[in-house]
Amino acid sequence: MSVAPPRTSLLLLAYLAFVSLGLPDGLLGVGWPSISTEFGVPTGAVGLVLTAGTIGYLTSSVLAGFTLARLGVGRLLAGSTLLASLALTGYASAPALTVLIGCALVLGLGSGAIDSGLNAYAAGAFGPRHMNWMHAFFGLGVAIGPLVMTAMLSTGAGWRWGYAVTAAAQLALATAFALTVGAWRDRAAGPPSPHAAPVDRTVGARPDDTVVAPAGHPGPVDGPAVAGRGGPVDDPAVAGRGGSVDDPAVAGRGGSVDDPAVAGRGGPVDGPAVAGPVAGPGGSDGGPVGVRIADTLRLPAVWFGALAFAVYVAIEVSAGLYAFLLLTEGRGVSAEAAGVAVSGYWGSLFVGRVVQGLVAERLGTARVLRGSLLGMAVGAVLIALPGPGWVTVAGLVVLGFAAAPVFPLLTLSTAERVGRQHADRVIGVQIGAAGIGAALIPAGLGVLLGDTSVRLLGPALTVLAVALLVAHAAAARQTAAPPPTH
Repeated sequence: MSVAPPRTSLLLLAYLAFVSLGLPDGLLGVGWPSISTEFGVPTGAVGLVLTAGTIGYLTSSVLAGFTLARLGVGRLLAGSTLLASLALTGYASAPALTVLIGCALVLGLGSGAIDSGLNAYAAGAFGPRHMNWMHAFFGLGVAIGPLVMTAMLSTGAGWRWGYAVTAAAQLALATAFALTVGAWRDRAAGPPSPHAAPVDRTVGARPDDTVVAPAGHPGPVDGPAVAGRGGPVDDPAVAGRGGSVDDPAVAGRGGSVDDPAVAGRGGPVDGPAVAGPVAGPGGSDGGPVGVRIADTLRLPAVWFGALAFAVYVAIEVSAGLYAFLLLTEGRGVSAEAAGVAVSGYWGSLFVGRVVQGLVAERLGTARVLRGSLLGMAVGAVLIALPGPGWVTVAGLVVLGFAAAPVFPLLTLSTAERVGRQHADRVIGVQIGAAGIGAALIPAGLGVLLGDTSVRLLGPALTVLAVALLVAHAAAARQTAAPPPTH
């Protein structure tokens, strides 16, 4: 039995919601030079905004599962979108950096709940194809954000109007959610279709024809993430429910993407059963029976993998956040052209996410992942070259396109590195590390660039890209320990 087609109106709202989630992330990188100048603060002060947004985002993501049970998806989406609109209005009218930081916290609270609520609903109601497309629209929103801010700056309206326009869009979306509360409530999740295409981002077929159940992700990274909303690290999941396509849920269980209700028993996705103790009933700590937390944490691959996630997200976020500054101050590119270039960076990430599933299916996860990591290093080197602006722009496009499949493929290959009995816990650790990397490393890099030269962005990204290659190679060389018998 297949899932009934979702209502066109709800699909459109979900797509628009993810576009609106990405918009603030794309605004900050282009707007920050003007913001820091107006407030008289150094470049590194953006780290305070990122950290506040991350705290709010992770907090609301964790609480969303409990809030959903009380309010329902429609009311949660309407209220959270209204909260995000108010926060963006605060950005537009903030008289000082301290107010902006407070608004970033509020924006993170609203964005995290929107993200989690939509992922929880879509996992059971939309099916894998629409789930993939929904997350692709997040990348589209991030690509549009720099264009909005560039347009406001080039017309002389100023950075505040970039946030004001986005706030108005969020308010309109909140109204739409409020008017469709009943439709979201009445939509029942159906069983997964036996003919549904496999989800390329969260659930992947393994060599033995089994399917790895989704596990966990809080927070930018995948997206440009924390910039502006403290997000993204890409799209958080709702604890205890089905995971998102971009970011598996932190549930401690295996679950079917098409049916969040199967948490705790790991339902099939497109046929094959979820094998191994990952999908089995959990122990007292929420993990597989007979596998202690200490057994998991002793695996070297856990920590090399966590380092890889932290560094990857740091590269993605830092490139989008500081590229505008590098192009305008370090390469002599006009503000208008630089804004378009930053949009092109996020756009290449969007395009890469759309096409990477087909490539990974044909060439294999390991081969695509290695090629992507090398491509990121090549892009970083191009950004570091002291040449004309078009070379830097080319480097940004290469970096964005190469980075597109890295986060999901690192997630999918977790069980190969640590074993299925540890995979759920380890993915949660990796996503937590990604959240830390998305907030702390870009903030530290901002201090470095402010104290030295913005031209160091390229060399810094190159060092991080090499570190990512080393961390992934070290994690891949580790052999998972056999499951304990006690």
